[in-house]
Amino acid sequence: MATFVLVHGGGHGGWCYQLVAKILRAGGHEVYCPTLTGLAEREHLLSDQVNLDLHITDVVKLLQFEDLSQVILVGHSYGGMVITGVADRATDRIGNVVYLDAAYPMNNQSLADVAEPLMTAAHRDAEVVDGVELVLFPGKFPMTESDYYGVTDPELIAWMKPKLTPHPWACFTQKLALSNEEAMRKLPQSFIVCSANVQEEYREILNSLCEGRFWEIDTGHDLMITEPEFVAGALQQIADQL
Repeated sequence: MATFVLVHGGGHGGWCYQLVAKILRAGGHEVYCPTLTGLAEREHLLSDQVNLDLHITDVVKLLQFEDLSQVILVGHSYGGMVITGVADRATDRIGNVVYLDAAYPMNNQSLADVAEPLMTAAHRDAEVVDGVELVLFPGKFPMTESDYYGVTDPELIAWMKPKLTPHPWACFTQKLALSNEEAMRKLPQSFIVCSANVQEEYREILNSLCEGRFWEIDTGHDLMITEPEFVAGALQQIADQL
């Protein structure tokens, strides 16, 4: 049995992993799907204090208070920023760091640095609500009526749409501060990616970086929703290697 901590991306919540978590739990694994402060069912905690550092702390505290070890730590999209920070702060609790079509930041980078074109486009629709600058409003970039983060199935969109919440822009502009980077980068890393989001020249680099723990599928960005069996299967293979 393995322990998984599945960290969601921008505008989402722990709910987005329901389909993957169900498969993993059926296989006997322990699965945590935390929702980051200010999002989804924790949207009532939104404030101008919500940023990347707070979201990293959210997950570090989960690991500490649940006394988790040898965790397979998974981050989707913006969640790649979060899990990199978590792995830096709680290196001794992590067994594998999994980037699920996620940002892969270096020290002193923000998501706005890593994914500059997408973040610039998202910021055009920013709104200030109760003193907090927010982006990723449902129905605005990168969401349309027929394509929500690469999800095009009308039934899945109908399930997702009421659960999505706008995201504090500060999370995307705050620089990641790593203090234990050398040890953190030595942790086993894995990549599960969407074909459309991987540039050809990076495939070989990623394969080398993760020693073959690399899975690719032609689907939308929210692959934990569009292809939960594939994602769960890859995670099971990672668990088998622990």
